[in-house]
Amino acid sequence: MKYFVTGVAGQLGHDVMNELAARGYEGVGSDIAPVYSGIADGSAVTSMPYVQLDITDEDAVMSVITEVRPDVIVHCAAWTAVDAAEDEENKAKVKAINVDGTAYIARAAAATGAKIFYISTDYVFNGQGDKPWEADCSDYAPVNYYGRTKLEGELAVKEATDKFFIVRIAWVFGRNGKNFIKTMVNVGRTHDTVRVVNDQIGTPTYTLDLARLLIDMSVTDKYGYYHATNEGGYISWYDFTCEIYKQAGIKAEVLPVTTEEYGLSKAARPKNSRLDKSKLIKEGFTPLPAWQDALARYLKEIEE
Repeated sequence: MKYFVTGVAGQLGHDVMNELAARGYEGVGSDIAPVYSGIADGSAVTSMPYVQLDITDEDAVMSVITEVRPDVIVHCAAWTAVDAAEDEENKAKVKAINVDGTAYIARAAAATGAKIFYISTDYVFNGQGDKPWEADCSDYAPVNYYGRTKLEGELAVKEATDKFFIVRIAWVFGRNGKNFIKTMVNVGRTHDTVRVVNDQIGTPTYTLDLARLLIDMSVTDKYGYYHATNEGGYISWYDFTCEIYKQAGIKAEVLPVTTEEYGLSKAARPKNSRLDKSKLIKEGFTPLPAWQDALARYLKEIEE
């Protein structure tokens, strides 16, 4: 099996490449920088083939993927700065990356016969109520521009090919990049009290665990929509922070506040980010471990 992975300088792309190496699969990584720009942690990413690719360049996308001829494309590259996506000066670029770039990758996958994984988000839903969103639910109503572009990316993939896995995730954390855990650890070590929202509910996703699942899925033909976050139950960002501080031995007091009380964000945030992952089990895939266990492993990893 030969894989082509976009966005390897990000959290998930980095871990996907390492998982491929661990299994002895051939992987070619890509990102927009001339050379790999992620963390140099002695991982396999730095020793595997790397191709510079601007996914918003349609001709370049088709040329590179035609030359590589992968069996599977794992499309991790995306604009993920949710608040910055609301700025008018950024919207064209966000669309170019999340919608047009995804469409180009999907068309190249179709042209070469490759399977494609598109990594999407809970933000494609309206974030209302308290019922978990099912993987095949089509009740889309994104509450911000980032979510709209990710939904358009989903539709572009579905239009281009039948050989797709659209995998929605939420609250992502990994070693290679910024994330909520790193931010809260730094804040907790420099402040006596920390305010965290208590009315946005979901489940975290550890990219190391997700990468393993994606490769498990890639050797099957069980195409379609999936939700894949860690197990362990639904929580708020407040709950998550409390557990982070407990495991990290941080003494800062965590104060629960509502989204409205917290303020600050330019982009609206969904309050219901619960994702129903039962389809994974139905299709014979092993769910991700509990988020509490994932957090413990991650904290140990970033402390090394």
